[in-house]
Amino acid sequence: MCFLGDLEPRVPGMARYTTPIQYKGNVNHLLSLFNSSSPWFSFSITRNLRLKELYYISSTVESIKMDLLHSNGVLIIQHLQRDYRAYQDFLNFMSHVGDPRNIFSIYFPLWFQLNQVVGTKMIWVAVIGDWFNLIFKWILFGHRPYWWVQETMIYPNQSSPCLEQFPITCETGPGSPSGHAMGSSCVWYVMVTAALSYTVRWKDKSAVALHRLTWSFLWSIFWLIQISVCISRVFIATHFPHQVFLGVFAGILVAEAFEHTPAIQTASLRMYIKTNLFLFIFALGFYLVLKLLDIDLLWSVPKAKKWCANPDWINIDTTPFAGLVRNLGALFGLGLGINSEMFTTSCKGKNSCKRSFRILCIAASLATLQLYNFIKIPTHTEYLFYILSFCKSAAMPLTVVALVPYCVHSLMRTTEKKLN
Repeated sequence: MCFLGDLEPRVPGMARYTTPIQYKGNVNHLLSLFNSSSPWFSFSITRNLRLKELYYISSTVESIKMDLLHSNGVLIIQHLQRDYRAYQDFLNFMSHVGDPRNIFSIYFPLWFQLNQVVGTKMIWVAVIGDWFNLIFKWILFGHRPYWWVQETMIYPNQSSPCLEQFPITCETGPGSPSGHAMGSSCVWYVMVTAALSYTVRWKDKSAVALHRLTWSFLWSIFWLIQISVCISRVFIATHFPHQVFLGVFAGILVAEAFEHTPAIQTASLRMYIKTNLFLFIFALGFYLVLKLLDIDLLWSVPKAKKWCANPDWINIDTTPFAGLVRNLGALFGLGLGINSEMFTTSCKGKNSCKRSFRILCIAASLATLQLYNFIKIPTHTEYLFYILSFCKSAAMPLTVVALVPYCVHSLMRTTEKKLN
């Protein structure tokens, strides 16, 4: 990154900055020069400044703009940590609520047994949304507050602000857009629109009024949760405010796109495999091409390890490729389960319409998936970690879609035979 302080003052007024105020003044001066049609500036461009210098100036202006945005974000983080410390437990809880991994272990088991169309859409939205989040993070190179304040040059005399860190602060991937905010908004958007689809069919006047009331209530809950998740991510100093806002709206766009993609409901196993291969090859190819251009997309990992207050808070599960492998495993497991004979026998049979069958499947699925949390994947070998993470992630939707319903179906059929 090129900072204004690294350049010699070849343009009048482009002096080295020492404070954020002077820093901002230099930005305004440079912007006025770029927008100016003064003879001096035109003459300087054509006679005195080389193309490389112009590039440095333009990139410097953009860097300064981002640093000003980050410095304002730090002020908001300090305000939250100082004045809202009493709500620390609640904000930490909301950060866990927004964890994308909850989609596979909590939301999906509930919704798939209630409505298989919604459950299937939920996995697709979560996987594709998180994949776009990864690509955006690689493109935007977003810093995280807890390391940015340690490395920025805008604070004079090394007087960088003190931001408190928490056990869930030290994520290792780039910060923009927020994965928690994006995952939370996309999955809650799917759930809210699914719930409202049941009420939109009501025709009489009283039902229409109830639908409007329900619509207002559910969307209020939606935005209350999203705002709480966003505040929690800013409070723990793992995201700047603009990063969580970008994540929320990106998640909504992905979820809305899948409202108009009915083909996923009839996708074959081959289609799931092709999608998995495309997502993996594109992401890996993008990474390798930029690596050949000497652009390290894992630049954020050393920064996280360097500036995290406690090395034990660094988790390989938060690295970019860990999230990619986890999502690809979940999508493959869903495709394997939906196209299995066990799914056809249990979820397409006569027991599938029974309320008792669905309740048992939900309870058994949630209990079984909680047991998966006790499976600790070894992290000493990175490639082994990725392989086992893929297998574990694939097993979770496979359990919900095929294994648990088949076991419940077999149990109910055995009980019916005994009663008869």
